[in-house]
Amino acid sequence: MSDRPYFLWDVELSDSELRQRLQHPDPRIRAQWQGRVLREARPCDVWRYVSLDEVLRDWPHIERHLGTRRAFWRWLIEGWRRDGLLPAA
Repeated sequence: MSDRPYFLWDVELSDSELRQRLQHPDPRIRAQWQGRVLREARPCDVWRYVSLDEVLRDWPHIERHLGTRRAFWRWLIEGWRRDGLLPAA
């Protein structure tokens, strides 16, 4: 599959199929895929698939899918909040 995102090494899913799943109406299902992007993609590539607004909106659902990357994303979001770049939660 030539259009499979590099970070989906273990699932046969095209870029467009991933983008559809990232827009799923059920936030729990959407968060599984958002979490996979945040967990597996390089941080600079994450924003090609999800927006910061989407991450903040779905954070309570996403967080459980981050594995060892949870600490990194918490640190980043909390740092942006401390620096005044994001509103307090």
